[in-house]
Amino acid sequence: MNLLRSAATGAAIAMLTVPAVAQVIVHPPYRPPETVQRVAIPVDPAEKRISVLIISGQNSYEHDWTGVDNMLRTLLQDSGRFDVRITEDFDHGSLAMLKTYDVVILNYSSRWVYDDKEEHRWSPEAEKALFDYVRQGGGLVAYHSSFTWGYNWPEYRDLIGAVMEPGSSRRSPPGAFPVHIVDREHPITAGMREYVWTYNDDMYTNMSFAPGAKIHVLATAHDAAASYDPKLAGPKYPAGAYTKEKLAKMHGINADHPQVWTQDYGKGRVFSITIGHDEVSLHFAGLQTLILRGTEWAGTGKVTLSVPDDAADFPTSP
Repeated sequence: MNLLRSAATGAAIAMLTVPAVAQVIVHPPYRPPETVQRVAIPVDPAEKRISVLIISGQNSYEHDWTGVDNMLRTLLQDSGRFDVRITEDFDHGSLAMLKTYDVVILNYSSRWVYDDKEEHRWSPEAEKALFDYVRQGGGLVAYHSSFTWGYNWPEYRDLIGAVMEPGSSRRSPPGAFPVHIVDREHPITAGMREYVWTYNDDMYTNMSFAPGAKIHVLATAHDAAASYDPKLAGPKYPAGAYTKEKLAKMHGINADHPQVWTQDYGKGRVFSITIGHDEVSLHFAGLQTLILRGTEWAGTGKVTLSVPDDAADFPTSP
C-alpha cells in the first residue's frame, strides 16, 4: 500500500514538472460589454479620434441635461470619429486640462429658471481658461441651452455669438418646425437638403447678438405670427399676450431667425447650434448631422463625416 501511495505521489509530482499547455488569449474586436441602459462604451486608446469634452453639470429645469449628455456622447462615439468625456464640475477647470481636448461642447445653463437672478457661474479661473482655450485655437460647440444665460456677461456673448435676453427674446410656440439650411456650401452643411425638421424643440427668436459679431449663418427658422394662434400654441402662451395687434408690433415676427452659425474667436472655431432640446429631437437625422459635422469642423477645421440619406440633398425636379 505504501508502495502504491509512493508511486501515485511520484506521478503527481512528475505531472507538475511537465509544462502545461498555455491558455489561449483571445483578441476580439475591442468592445467592452454594454450595460442594460444604452451608454457610450470606452474607445480603444489605439484609435486616433477627435477628443471631445462636454461641459455640463447644471441647467434649467425643463432640460434633461444628464440624458442629453449621454445621448450626445453616444451619438458622437458611435460615429467612429470622436472620443468623448463629460465633466459636471468645471469650477476646477484649467487651461492645461482643456488643451488635452480638440473641442469642447457646452451643454450648460447657470440658472434653474431662465430669468432667475441667482445663477451658478464657473470660477473666475475656469472661465478665463475656457476663453483662453478657444482664443488660442481650441474648438467650441455652443449647444441649445447654452444660449439661455450670459445675457449679463458680454464676454460670453462675444464667445458664442448671441444669447437669449429676457424681455426681448422669445421662444416661438411650434415644437416642430423646419430648419432652413441657408448655406449648403459650408463644409458642415455641404450635401444636406435645403430643409430638415426638428421635433419637440425650441425655436429661439429675437436673440441678442454680440455687437460686432462676425457670425456666418448656416440655418434659420421662421417665426410666423400664425403660430401664436391659441389653437396651435396651447395654454403655455396666453392668448391675451399675443393678439393680432400685439403680434403686429412684436420685433422679428414673420421673419427668419438664425438657429445655427459659425464664427472665429481668436484662433479658435466656434459652432453654435440653438436647436436640440431633448432626447426626442436628437433622434432625427437632420439634427444629428449638424451636431456631428459641426463638432468635427470645430475640432479640426475640416469635415469628413458623410451626410446620411435622411438628411441628404435630393433632386426636386422631374
